[in-house]
Amino acid sequence: MNASPASRVPPTPVIFDLDGTLVDSEPNYYEAGRRLLAGYGVADFSWEHHTRFIGIGTRETLEILRREFGLDAPVEELLAGKNRVYLELARAHTEVFPEMRALVEQLAAAGHPMAVASGSSRAAIEAVLAGTGLDALLTTVVSAEEVAHGKPAPDVFLEAARRLGVDPAACVVLEDAAPGALAAHRAGMRCIAVPYVAGTAGDPAFAHAGLLFRDGQREFTARAAYAWLGRPVRSS
Repeated sequence: MNASPASRVPPTPVIFDLDGTLVDSEPNYYEAGRRLLAGYGVADFSWEHHTRFIGIGTRETLEILRREFGLDAPVEELLAGKNRVYLELARAHTEVFPEMRALVEQLAAAGHPMAVASGSSRAAIEAVLAGTGLDALLTTVVSAEEVAHGKPAPDVFLEAARRLGVDPAACVVLEDAAPGALAAHRAGMRCIAVPYVAGTAGDPAFAHAGLLFRDGQREFTARAAYAWLGRPVRSS
């Protein structure tokens, strides 16, 4: 006997992190940071140094770097400078992870509410989504600029759920970084974790993920993620 329309489970709301999850923007963020710091006399900012800040908001990252390198420039000046360089790089080229694009398209076709919740500036988010064509499918966007606290606080995810008009407990977050996975847990949301840096898969924050792709994008498939979304949620 088929279920009546009233008894059908509504499509799961899905909230995507942007950088490192939907798109491979980290090389652009690293280059923007490297150029910015070089302009203030820091000549040895490495990719390894940059990876420490993956998943942390741009403002928070710059506050730490300002202290570490003893920069006199105000954070607002550093933020404006980095955003300016990043936007130039992002508009020139940003790569979408193919399986992530496939998942977004599959979710859209099935009527799942979707949002992007990111630690990046709103201008950066909109530039990337427009440049990759994802803006046609991902129309609800929340930037860390619009909430009180960035990840690992849950604010951006809770605001995304509010704008979608859904219960946070019904949402699933896709994240690549430990601070984001922790933010999803604090928001009371399930999480699919796809670590950008595979070596971080053992981070305790990822232990909260309902589905963890330990090898990151090399392992992730839209089919596996979508199948997991369709499983019944176990009550605790």
